[in-house]
Amino acid sequence: MRWCGSPEHRIHRRSFLGGTLAGLVSTVNLGGIGLSAAEPTIAPLRQRGKQVIFIWLAGGSSQFETWDPKPGRDTGGPFRTIGTSIPGYHVCELMPNIASRMKHIAVVRSLNTVQSEHEQAADLVSIGRPKEAALDYPEIGVVMSKELAVPDSELPDYVSFFTTSEGRRRPRVGFLGANHSPLLLEKSIRPEDLDPPPGMSEIRHHSREDLRALLSDRFARQQAGSEIVRGYNSAYQKIRGLMRSDHLFNLEKEPLTVRERYGRSPFGQQCLLARRLIEARVPVVKIARGFWDSHHDNFESHRELVPDFDHVFSVLIDDLAARGLLESTLVMVLSEFGRTPVINQDVGRDHFAAAWSVAMAGAGIRGGTIYGQTDADGRAVKDGEANASDLAATIYQAVGIDPRSEYQAGLRPVPLAKEDARVIKEILR
Repeated sequence: MRWCGSPEHRIHRRSFLGGTLAGLVSTVNLGGIGLSAAEPTIAPLRQRGKQVIFIWLAGGSSQFETWDPKPGRDTGGPFRTIGTSIPGYHVCELMPNIASRMKHIAVVRSLNTVQSEHEQAADLVSIGRPKEAALDYPEIGVVMSKELAVPDSELPDYVSFFTTSEGRRRPRVGFLGANHSPLLLEKSIRPEDLDPPPGMSEIRHHSREDLRALLSDRFARQQAGSEIVRGYNSAYQKIRGLMRSDHLFNLEKEPLTVRERYGRSPFGQQCLLARRLIEARVPVVKIARGFWDSHHDNFESHRELVPDFDHVFSVLIDDLAARGLLESTLVMVLSEFGRTPVINQDVGRDHFAAAWSVAMAGAGIRGGTIYGQTDADGRAVKDGEANASDLAATIYQAVGIDPRSEYQAGLRPVPLAKEDARVIKEILR
């Protein structure tokens, strides 16, 4: 995780006390909670109360070994299929727990997102539109964290876990600015440097914060750029709130039976922590599970990865439902693309964006719905083709955010979803 212990994340006391505006208007990053000097005017959105968990299967999981198996075909691979709680719909035999919970889940089997290079594909799926040289768009998760934010919350609006090195990417804040950056947890599931420096008492720590706030307010009254200063004050309050909420990141606070149910794998721990953060009203949590890029030994790698995903995802869905959180929490399972129908000479599957699958559950989703269809070999979409922009519009709509709403980036109005995007209404309630 990036934190303010680094010299580049500090505000020098002379810059602050000297009253120079230059010492304040530059962008800072305080553990992923930063401030940008140039935030656009946005269209007001009314939606509140919904939350989101993104599960990112980094590297590109195989739709053949998960949501869209093709048994008995040359492209199908060695695994059998099993029936689900949806009559007529089968999944790979590696997902028995998910199979019995399909009443909560909708699957889109007909994505054609064209782009099959990791970085470009991840950008496309995460942003929901092709990149433009003239404008840096924010990712869907960043937009949602802004629009679903809890007023005056001391917690981050977006927490992103990516503790594996493979495929690591940091969510793009785009023109929304660094004050919408997520809290990044890249080394462990607990934020670093939350404790005061050694030897500093709690009284002294509070006294220093009171002095900083006093000088900050005085500067804001006397100088231009008061909005910038208030932004810094808000960022500091987020940090202090995070320090007071350190217990949320301590899984020892959970009963042993719950921890054992999720399992001790990193993915299991992160999903349990995601539930804790959702319960504490953090709007958006992203969990990245790496090592799905199966150019070699696709079937052996999925034999290991899919059962872990099947178990943990099912426990998460059950836990959210039991706590009354699933109805208000959208849970998404995404990758940058799927895997090829052709099995290569290394018994692997390569990148494939022409016909692949995503799954959703929870807020706004009509569980038990299967949308779209691929052909018999999974080589092309047969029915219900959807692209990355359609997916983005559907995600926004699911939590009650109008995808046609606009931000104002300078003088340019920018709709949240691409102008020609189509909401996949068939999977929404």
